Amino acid sequence: MLFAIWRSSSLTAIGAATLYVVLFATVRLNAQQIVAEVSSSELPDAPGFTLQQSTQSSSSSQTTPAPTDAKATQTAKPDEEGPHQTKRILGIMPNFSAVSADTKLPPQKPKEKFIIAAKNSFDYSSFLIAGIQSGINMATNSYPDFDDGGTTYFRYYYHTLLDTADSNFMVSGLFPVIFRQDNRFYTLGHGRPAKRALYAASRVLITRTDAGNKAFNVSEIMGTGAAAGVSTLYYPDQYFTWTKVGQKWLTSVIIDSANFTVKESWPDMNRKVFDRHKQP
Repeated sequence: MLFAIWRSSSLTAIGAATLYVVLFATVRLNAQQIVAEVSSSELPDAPGFTLQQSTQSSSSSQTTPAPTDAKATQTAKPDEEGPHQTKRILGIMPNFSAVSADTKLPPQKPKEKFIIAAKNSFDYSSFLIAGIQSGINMATNSYPDFDDGGTTYFRYYYHTLLDTADSNFMVSGLFPVIFRQDNRFYTLGHGRPAKRALYAASRVLITRTDAGNKAFNVSEIMGTGAAAGVSTLYYPDQYFTWTKVGQKWLTSVIIDSANFTVKESWPDMNRKVFDRHKQP
């Protein structure tokens, strides 16, 4: 009884401290965002720009342009520019947050971050993958207390779905909005395979802010930790320990790191092995 009271009070204190840190970081980041927006505003054109442009246009209209080769003016098609990310890996696994190499995108709106989290959670492939994971967990008897006869697989299945949704909405939705971080994965696409693999795996620690700067990936680390803590609400009490929660936390970070590595190599694999981008 005393241990339960101590554990509850400890978790409450930690939760309060975490809330204080989140609120403090939110106020600070809002101020930084305002300063960045003011400093990055564009200056008006120079006064002589209009006159210079009109002079150039009048002089160019008096000269006859030389004929150009039609073949030389054709731009490269997207498939010829290099490997690109696709919306799915192997046509099944969701890949909605991956960005092709050398692609520049505007900052995300909060709504867009939650849309990505929802797509990753409720896409049809999520239910298929959860079914496979549940079968593996049941075969390895990951949670012995789930073994109660006919409903064993069902218990594994809905717990896996809840874990997936918790992690997606924390890592890709809530915390990126609070800390103004980009939840998309930007492919490196250049360099040696070892360098690219290290880059991808390290994205669980390094990410981009909405302003385009590098930052510590608070969304990943705190998001997976928060999701592991929330999971204690629907798992049996015997799994409500610091060890179990820590193991789930670390496992989620490792899985996300492996997913980034797969996403980094997918465009090359898709082009070389499956010939998705080759012209017929």
